[in-house]
Amino acid sequence: MIRRRIPLALSCAMLAAACRPGAPVTATNPSPAHAPLVMPPRLIPAPAQMTVGTGAPFAITRETVIRVDNGNAEALQVAEALGTMLRTPTDFPLVATLVPAGSPDVAPGTSAIHLALAPDRSALGDEGYELVVNSDAVRLTAYRPAGLFHGIETLRQLLPVKIESEIGVDRQAWNIPAVTITDTPRFAWRGAMLDVARHFYTVKEVEQFIDIAALYKLNVVHLHLSDDQGWRIAIPSRPLLTSAGSLSQVGGGPGGFYTADDYAEITRYAQARYITIVPEVEMPGHSYAAIAAYPNVACANRAVGSSYTGTDVGWSTFCVDSAATYTMLDDIIRDLAAMTPGKYIHIGGDEVQTLTPAQYIKFVEHVQQIVTSHGKQMVGWEEITKAHLLPTTIAQQWKSDSATAALQYGSKLIMSPSDKVYLDMKYDATTELGLHWAGYVEVRDAYDWDPATYMKGVPESAIIGVEAPLWSETLANITAAEYMLMPRLPAVAEVGWTPQANRNWDDFRTRLAAHAARWNQIGINWYRSPQIAW
Repeated sequence: MIRRRIPLALSCAMLAAACRPGAPVTATNPSPAHAPLVMPPRLIPAPAQMTVGTGAPFAITRETVIRVDNGNAEALQVAEALGTMLRTPTDFPLVATLVPAGSPDVAPGTSAIHLALAPDRSALGDEGYELVVNSDAVRLTAYRPAGLFHGIETLRQLLPVKIESEIGVDRQAWNIPAVTITDTPRFAWRGAMLDVARHFYTVKEVEQFIDIAALYKLNVVHLHLSDDQGWRIAIPSRPLLTSAGSLSQVGGGPGGFYTADDYAEITRYAQARYITIVPEVEMPGHSYAAIAAYPNVACANRAVGSSYTGTDVGWSTFCVDSAATYTMLDDIIRDLAAMTPGKYIHIGGDEVQTLTPAQYIKFVEHVQQIVTSHGKQMVGWEEITKAHLLPTTIAQQWKSDSATAALQYGSKLIMSPSDKVYLDMKYDATTELGLHWAGYVEVRDAYDWDPATYMKGVPESAIIGVEAPLWSETLANITAAEYMLMPRLPAVAEVGWTPQANRNWDDFRTRLAAHAARWNQIGINWYRSPQIAW
């Protein structure tokens, strides 16, 4: 059963004639003198190309069928996800069927939603899709199943808000407007990070976070699984990490951790939504919870004792000159790699204040070898660019232009500038939650920037994508997290997906305003930004 994901996105909310995105939304008006102008659907992220028709919409009825005309078992799973999304609110059967290649089309007059994989449409890439809607049929085509999934999220946004209802709605017209969309993402990595170390989040809360990411076509959820305040992932070869290192959080409290089964459930849930889980275990700093469990790897400036519940940073570190440290880290990375379906492991690497530059560089290069030896690509915060990186290693920019040092090794960057996309930053001085060390981040700040011009000398080809971190020093539960995510995460999602030439703040804020009704229907907590005419 697919959980209710958050509202789908919107697109050009202005009249087609006035729509400003660079690949403009167009309306087909066969009789311009008499036909009314068409209001484009309000999709987020804005599609790469969209043409809005003036013909009758497609109506989902009790007789509508969902067909996978050219596909496989994975494509059928996407079709079943669409059926699950629609069945509860509509009370219609909407059975998904895999139809063998060469089978006849549906009979004339039959209402059908067609999903198809097209081997000849490689130009759509792994995540792109083409959607054609008219009164006769819905046809969704993609090169890979991930593209089909993104396409059904677009269909969701094209439907009335009541599609988010958890109960059947009587006498509701389930119409999808006539439209043609060809859509591919700008960046391959479109992520959001959740810090579960400062405050622990349950499996269900993490899944709610994943739902929000999927709604806006994000494809990475980065979990910050360890810090000074807690170790949150069970490592079979090092059981003390959780039995001794997971028992608290910022401000005190019980803390918590994910068992192997919990983590498998999170990764499975994400995979069903075409999201990669990227686990992060912080090293060499931000490591007190691990040191408290295994004091033989400690080189801290503080005595190892009870749990740490404060928020100071930079004071803890592994003993980087000790063989015991690398033995333990090899155990951790080996076990974590075996548990993680995705190809990335994030090793942190930021805010280390107690090592010499030479010690730090030696450590990063050694851990890079460990990660690679276990079949994964290493990701780290921008400080890792002090070391010699492999071309496969990814550096995550967050505070400065020092990340550009990665380019000399052929490494790519994730753009996470703290003054733009750190979503734990307060909206303004009156925001009760969050911090403001990087400044105040309103919706326009999160939206109105270009990753390819943010740092001098970093071309778009060197950027793998964008990611919005949500640190949890002040955020004790998913309700608080949602308040900081929404409405800024949709802005970051459009930065990552939509071509820069197609993006425009005034257009976006109009589209965004229409999403509030969906958030309310789903039950998402959100901030009523004064920048948006809700």
